[in-house]
Amino acid sequence: MDKQDVTNLTKRYLIWLYKTVKDDFDKYERKFTQLLVDEFLLKEIEEELKDSYLPREKKELEKFVNDFRNYIADKEKACLQLKYKGKRINPDFIWLDVKLNAVEAAIKKYFGAKGLKEIKQLYEKQTIERILKNTEHK
Repeated sequence: MDKQDVTNLTKRYLIWLYKTVKDDFDKYERKFTQLLVDEFLLKEIEEELKDSYLPREKKELEKFVNDFRNYIADKEKACLQLKYKGKRINPDFIWLDVKLNAVEAAIKKYFGAKGLKEIKQLYEKQTIERILKNTEHK
């Protein structure tokens, strides 16, 4: 094995490590991000529906809005249960946060800040491709 082979193996390992840790970490964080978006959507929907439909339509539409409001409340409760154990942060979350920081530090050590930026961009591109390929509204 020459030096380039070792470099390539190291890079592939760090990319794999970054992806697996980032995927696990994002399982916690994405739900909180989704909540922010969902709350924005709810406000937009409520504003759009306010005073713009007939009474017979309004009742049915209010059911959809209330269902969405309940969905958001349930998601928030699930988020808090996932990230927190009682009043303390879940040790699994702390571990993943620390591990992700360590993986990023290793990438910087071996490939510099530019290498970390490249790996983050590759990860983001791959994640978006996964979403677009594998997600169907059910």
